[in-house]
Amino acid sequence: MEPLVVLSPIHRALRQVDLCLEGPVRNLGVSNTEGHLLTYLASYAPCPISELHRVFGLKRSTLTSLLDRLESRGLVRRKSHPEDRRSLMVILRPEGRRLARKINAVVKGFEAKVLAEVKPGHLAGFRRVLEAVEKVAAVEVRPSA
Repeated sequence: MEPLVVLSPIHRALRQVDLCLEGPVRNLGVSNTEGHLLTYLASYAPCPISELHRVFGLKRSTLTSLLDRLESRGLVRRKSHPEDRRSLMVILRPEGRRLARKINAVVKGFEAKVLAEVKPGHLAGFRRVLEAVEKVAAVEVRPSA
């Protein structure tokens, strides 16, 4: 079977990024998924757990375990949702925010190296392909603000 023209390279690139960042992020004391969650929260917290479930695509039990670990280390805190007492919001604590900044610096360093290898026109074409994927998928991952 022939590899997919768009999706196979996207999948391969995502896996390569994950493996490349695994060591540097682990050296900061968290897994890639924990680091990704912390940097997401640095931009969007407080946010409901349902949003984290949708954005990260993790099983609810996996997300709960992840949040339990981060909360026990004093990086995040869960609190009742102000508009829906049955739901919980996740808040980034000061230590979590500091760690998210360090992780973000690692990720930005990686991205800077990638961008140094790419001509501006190629980047525009790449963005166009991703816009086409988004249009065809027609799925909203993160609610609009």
